[in-house]
Amino acid sequence: MTATAGQHDHILIVDFGSQVTQLIARRVRESGVYCEVWPYNAITADRLAGFAPKGIILSGGPASVTSAETPRASELLLQLGVPILGICYGQQTMVAQLGGEVQAARSREFGRAMVEVRDHCRLFDGVWDIGDRRQVWMSHGDYIASLPDGFRPVAVSESAPFAVIADEARQYYGVQFHPEVIHTPDGPALLRAFTHGIVGCRGDWSMAAFRGEAIARIRAATGGADGTGRVILGLSGGVDSSVAAILLHEAIGDRLVCIFVDHGLLREGEAEEVTSLFRHHYNIPLVAVDAAEAFLGELAGVEDPEQKRKIIGRLFIEVFEREAGRIGDARYLAQGTLYPDVIESVSVAGGPSVTIKSHHNVGGLPERMNLTLIEPLRELFKDEVRALGRDLGLPEPFLRRHPFPGPGLAIRVPGAISEDKLAVLRRADAIFLQAIREAGLYDAIWQAFAVLLPVRTVGVMGDSRSYEQVCALRAVTSADGMTADSYPFDHAFLANVATRIINEVAGINRVVYDVTSKPPGTIEWE
Repeated sequence: MTATAGQHDHILIVDFGSQVTQLIARRVRESGVYCEVWPYNAITADRLAGFAPKGIILSGGPASVTSAETPRASELLLQLGVPILGICYGQQTMVAQLGGEVQAARSREFGRAMVEVRDHCRLFDGVWDIGDRRQVWMSHGDYIASLPDGFRPVAVSESAPFAVIADEARQYYGVQFHPEVIHTPDGPALLRAFTHGIVGCRGDWSMAAFRGEAIARIRAATGGADGTGRVILGLSGGVDSSVAAILLHEAIGDRLVCIFVDHGLLREGEAEEVTSLFRHHYNIPLVAVDAAEAFLGELAGVEDPEQKRKIIGRLFIEVFEREAGRIGDARYLAQGTLYPDVIESVSVAGGPSVTIKSHHNVGGLPERMNLTLIEPLRELFKDEVRALGRDLGLPEPFLRRHPFPGPGLAIRVPGAISEDKLAVLRRADAIFLQAIREAGLYDAIWQAFAVLLPVRTVGVMGDSRSYEQVCALRAVTSADGMTADSYPFDHAFLANVATRIINEVAGINRVVYDVTSKPPGTIEWE
């Protein structure tokens, strides 16, 4: 049973493998309705009874309904008697399963398209009127050739005669386009018309409500507000672990002990900033460990980025285990796992098919340390974590911090690492971020940082020849880090930053700006 069962209205999103299924969930959550994403092949009668969805959304997917052995919606869903909205593949499989016909299209429809509203249905209430022509985002190679009994077409596009269909008696609806993506401007309103208007959800899912419920669940899982046994949390200073720490402290007080490991690969002033906030502002018990010598010692001479990551991950676990062992009566391990991690771990495809980079985390600790795992944020998306942080009173600069990788500056120094290189990089990075903040651009950028390249170039400084290193600057915009575009700085801004770095940072005589998108590149260089 879900942790929130019985407290809020629930929408179930059935995932058929679409790349944008998480966007459906985010749109539904944004309208104040709690929802979960389940793979199409993970639906059981007991699980449905526990979750008790008031409505169901069938996602898109890469398969073709016309092929054999492709995903289908569980018959259990059709037996619930609740409203259903099918999106793209979800619409097509619903049609096929209810007696209609789906065929391969002679011409595929990808990208922006216009739909014309031909008839009214409840999905259009307050959004579209008969005769309207509205932009949507299409992505399909099949089309509906005939509808099941009870359905009627209510909107069409040039290549989709059944772009929107409705069976008002059973409250079944289908759209051939994707309302969850930003390229369908009215998409959020259509989803809200389904969840609030048709399904009748109250829209009472909020971070204020979640806060109280999460505190109650944490206390129940750890023996109550006055229970025994300590909870330990690896604190990185990032948004996720910081919000988790404050929430846990509110629930169990000084039974929480945070462990902050300075591996010598942090940004300028970061260790002091994090320890000061949690020790003095929140008065949260914090063990700060200076492990820089151990990390930098084992990383000396290592050039391969994957080897760097593995060394850092191993050492982090060793330090964490050692410090946790010194804490008396440690029974629980808290982690800042978010909902996208949960979705990906049980996705239709079984998670990422190719490892682009290994990730630094403490996921192996619970089994090794015999601790009970507590994941208080596992129901939340990143934007919801930030909203919860605001509700908890976390300072805004902390909530708005750009993501920072677990391996830290080690993966921003391609090639071998040294303390001298890290010192040069810290100063250049600090100048870049300071300039971004002074220009009022920090919140418009997903992530920004400097990279110290293993390249030396000839320069002229004063009347002398210089032969020093190249600094690359990287800044990207993104919604979730899965794709990204370089931030379009004004050339004068980049020129000024480059001048400052060259003048103020000994060891750098050339600055370049990385304009590569993701894909084909990654956000980080290693």
